[in-house]
Amino acid sequence: MAKPKVLDAIALLKADHRKVAGLFEKFEKARSGAAKKALAKEICTELSVHTMIEEEIFYPACKGAVEDDQMDEAYVEHDGAKVLIAELLAGSPDDDFYDAKMKVLSEEIEHHVKEEERPGDGVFAQARHGDLDMDALGDRMAAHKEQLLAKFKAEGLPPPTTRTFKGHKLKQGETVEATAA
Repeated sequence: MAKPKVLDAIALLKADHRKVAGLFEKFEKARSGAAKKALAKEICTELSVHTMIEEEIFYPACKGAVEDDQMDEAYVEHDGAKVLIAELLAGSPDDDFYDAKMKVLSEEIEHHVKEEERPGDGVFAQARHGDLDMDALGDRMAAHKEQLLAKFKAEGLPPPTTRTFKGHKLKQGETVEATAA
């Protein structure tokens, strides 16, 4: 039996983008805490796997083909998303700011997707012009994605690893409203 055709790298990443956009829309329409929690877990899982295959396979392959500034921004945007993902996974729909965190994550991802998919000079356009074997990259990414999804289904999501946020000691404070009261 013939092996099924896997999407090329960019088609795979764009399919992920569309899937997550649909999940964000479902989250916005969800009313029950249980539905929001389930959707948040699915969104966070999809985004975690997506960032891992990009950072471990796609972005390194793009080195030299895509402008360094755009790659740097992509890594920082991923790290910002990872902070929100960790917050959402540790939280509950009953928590203050839960929906706001999901909204900001959605907006951040929407911005990131626009930069990657921008015609002409976006990350994907530059990668296409960079003489990369998109089919081979797509095969590697799809295989790794499958492994990660199986692992996370069995073991749960690990804490996110940030690559650009370092050297900080964050302090938990109160909202301005709470300190003014």
